[in-house]
Amino acid sequence: MNQRMISIYLNDHLAGSVMGSRLAKRIARQNEGNEYGTKVAGIAREIEEDKATLHELMDRLGIGEQRARMAMAWVAEKAMRLKPNGNLFRYSPLSRVLELETLTMGITGKLELWRSMEAVESGNGIPGFDFSQLARRAEAQRDVIEDLRVRAAREALGEGA
Repeated sequence: MNQRMISIYLNDHLAGSVMGSRLAKRIARQNEGNEYGTKVAGIAREIEEDKATLHELMDRLGIGEQRARMAMAWVAEKAMRLKPNGNLFRYSPLSRVLELETLTMGITGKLELWRSMEAVESGNGIPGFDFSQLARRAEAQRDVIEDLRVRAAREALGEGA
């Protein structure tokens, strides 16, 4: 394994997981009491578990967390909130669509992480990680979020919205 490259790669995905976790928690909080909030809250818990798995993988490989990348992820997640959403100071149906789209992209990135690690793992022996199962879980998460995103798009952008 190319230690330098895998360190960069995993730290980039860790930064993405920080952003994804915060985004999922915010979506759940903004939609508390409805189906969006309930389903995304479950996904948020799973994203936290996936982030812990990524930390464990990095520890096992002797890769440290690059704090500057994590700080940039935190700033980027905060900046993402400044997008126009049709309402000046409150959450809107368009906010939900845009945030679910962003979360879909993040989960897709995580899916590709697990698939890449599965490809690298064969021959390099990283025991204790079922990358295939992690990929299936990411696919299931993406499916749930995609269903919610389509529904949110219809509500926000369809006739009568």
